[in-house]
Amino acid sequence: MLLELEQECLQVYRRKVDEANRCRAHLRQTIADYEAELAAICSAMAEPPVHNSLYFQSDQTAGNLKEELRNILPQLEEMRKRKSDRKEQFVQVLEQIQMIKNEIYRSTIYISSKTVVDETDLSLRKLEEFHRELHELQKEKSDRMKQVQDHLNTLNSFCSVLGMDFKLTVSQIHPSFGNSDGSRSISDDTIEQLTIAIQKLREVKIQRMQKLQDLATTMLELWNLMDTPIEEQQMFQNVTCNIAASEREITERNTLSVDFIDHVEAEVTRLEELKSSKMKELVLKKQSELEEICRKNHMVPENDSSMEYTLEAIESGTTDPANVLEQIELQIAKAKEEAFSRKDILEKIDKWLAAREEESWLEDYNRDENRYNAGRGSHLILKRAEKARSLVNKLPGMVETLASKTSAWETERGVEFLYDGVRLHSMLDEYTILRQEKEQERRRQRDQKKLKEQLIAEQEALYGSKPSPLKAQSVKKVPRVSSGGANNRRLPVGGTMLQTPKPDSLGSIKATPHSHPIKKIDRTLQHDPSNLHPDDGCATESAGNFFETTFKIF
Repeated sequence: MLLELEQECLQVYRRKVDEANRCRAHLRQTIADYEAELAAICSAMAEPPVHNSLYFQSDQTAGNLKEELRNILPQLEEMRKRKSDRKEQFVQVLEQIQMIKNEIYRSTIYISSKTVVDETDLSLRKLEEFHRELHELQKEKSDRMKQVQDHLNTLNSFCSVLGMDFKLTVSQIHPSFGNSDGSRSISDDTIEQLTIAIQKLREVKIQRMQKLQDLATTMLELWNLMDTPIEEQQMFQNVTCNIAASEREITERNTLSVDFIDHVEAEVTRLEELKSSKMKELVLKKQSELEEICRKNHMVPENDSSMEYTLEAIESGTTDPANVLEQIELQIAKAKEEAFSRKDILEKIDKWLAAREEESWLEDYNRDENRYNAGRGSHLILKRAEKARSLVNKLPGMVETLASKTSAWETERGVEFLYDGVRLHSMLDEYTILRQEKEQERRRQRDQKKLKEQLIAEQEALYGSKPSPLKAQSVKKVPRVSSGGANNRRLPVGGTMLQTPKPDSLGSIKATPHSHPIKKIDRTLQHDPSNLHPDDGCATESAGNFFETTFKIF
């Protein structure tokens, strides 16, 4: 029994020892597993190990292994929790990246699924790389959304101008654009379709714009041709104001819609029909315009003796009115171009003709014997005469300048310069010859007057002066003589004035050197308007005394 008991005890002891060994081995394995897991977590998260192994110190007793296990467990739980949080961060970032990639690079809507995370690398550096990638994708998404919105705004503008349904147009591109609340597609395919749609609508806009501008040009021509009232023109003011506008400048709603263009086209058709019914009036109007241009610019219009036959041909339908109008338009354009080239010469002709009128007035003024009489407005007449003399002195220079410019014009254009059908050079030559003849006539009259005065003076010196009707009529005006400073009488130069000095004494006076001052006084008296008066045909004693006193002074 004792032996059996001893064997049983030995067996129990051995079992206990084996159990203790197994327990120790299990603890060691568990600790090793925990340490490996902890090391793996730290390695995945790129963090240094947080547990110092006590294996060599606890190899002898099981109590130290349990204590070491108790020390590892909290650290392992903490690292597991941190790993789970880090993994969740990775999942969120990767889900966002995947969602944005699906929106950008695929046309299908993203369907949520479990995101696979690489648990071997949960470091902050990797997480930062994912964050940077996410930020770039978010920026690209924002740019794409802005680009899509710009494309939609452009499409909306085109649809508004062209009178098209915007929602229907964008819904055909992608269904997401038809829902105002849902997210819009920003994929490459969608953006490309938007670009193609914009290009097509731009081409349609340009085509309609060109068509509308052509209609507006035709409408303006018909308005000007038929003198359409302003009230009727204002109905289509929004059409004509865009006649020279560019594609970007036309933004008004329904400006290029099909209905509006059809409306404008119908108006142009109506005006053309009205033009056909009034073609005879239009031809006459254009012919009158041509004649008016020629009249204002002193040109002779081309003699169209067949105008009556042309009008009859238009009424009968044998002649196309458009061709007649086109010919008249060409003549009008040619007349305007020639009028522009003649403008400078015509201005100088006007000045020359005005100067000739002043010259004619000055000649009449110089022939007037009463021009120096004092009266109301006489000072204004004297000023005008002074200006006229200054202008007449410039006439030769005007004629010379006008002739040189006319010659240059004729050389340049190869035709003669006609003024109301007369060649301008002929007019200038005629005027020059006339001016020379007038100048010769004036010299002849001055010579005759001097000769006559010389003969009268010689007769007076020989026989003495006697009053005669002939001399009284040709006598000059004398200055007013003041008597006592109160009474002024008009005194003519008569024969009695020169009877006081004897012929001998008069001849001696003429022979003296003082004869020239006497003539100077006589000229002064003649040109002083305040001392001149009309001849009354009689001589007075005071006048004779005045001249006698004058002769004695000299």
